Amino acid sequence: MYSWNLGVIELVAILLGLLYLVPFYYVVANSFKSMAEIFTNTSALPNEWLTSNYTEAWEAMNYGRVFLNSLLITVGANAIIVIFTSMAAWKLVRTKHWISTMIFFLFVAAMVIPFQSIMIPLVKVSSILGLLNSHWGLMVMYLGFGSGISVFLYHGFMKSIPEEIEEAAIIDGCSTWGVFWRIVFPLLKPITVTIVILNSLWIWNDFLLPSLVLRDVELRTIPLATFYFFGQYTKQWDLALAGLVLGIVPLLVFFFGMQKHIIKGITSGSIK
Repeated sequence: MYSWNLGVIELVAILLGLLYLVPFYYVVANSFKSMAEIFTNTSALPNEWLTSNYTEAWEAMNYGRVFLNSLLITVGANAIIVIFTSMAAWKLVRTKHWISTMIFFLFVAAMVIPFQSIMIPLVKVSSILGLLNSHWGLMVMYLGFGSGISVFLYHGFMKSIPEEIEEAAIIDGCSTWGVFWRIVFPLLKPITVTIVILNSLWIWNDFLLPSLVLRDVELRTIPLATFYFFGQYTKQWDLALAGLVLGIVPLLVFFFGMQKHIIKGITSGSIK
């Protein structure tokens, strides 16, 4: 039987959802307006839907190029984060020693260090190591900054995998490398999907780290390309908002494409 309490909760949830969507409405609606109309009435729908904003923003951003740059960095950084942190978490969980516990706590402690406090040392060290102004150097930095949360999540999930499965594989003649990649890693799919989604949202939208590392125009990501609509004396809001929408659309496609795996991962994790 439908209760009033449930109805109130659903109504509050709907109102909160609409409130959350308000910023998206402003971005999408104003991306189809001229500059004059944006300043005249920001909240109203466009009197004339200008698709030319998107074509001009596409050309000004060199969208095809910056999209490929963002895609390469996001996919590459996710790949190395998943590979290295999953192996590290597995070794830390299976090694029963106080040193393993200490290393795990160091990974967790790294999560609370503000990025702004290490920006200048990071740039100096990266310059010495030759990591500046390159996509692969940026990926290495993302591995460092994403390792804390990824190891933490893998470490917690790894404890639910019985050691007997690995012991049985070793008895059958499987090597240590084979035990991880053939037995353990496939069982990590639910948490791996979660980690990839969290890191993708962060890396795709990141502005500060790429702005410190990437100098050449052809290396820019979508956030960097969008930023250049805001000059010292002029701000091209019509093109900037269209650029923001162009940056959001790939993430929406990615999320809806992964929705099946997200739901499957949640149910699999709860059953486990």
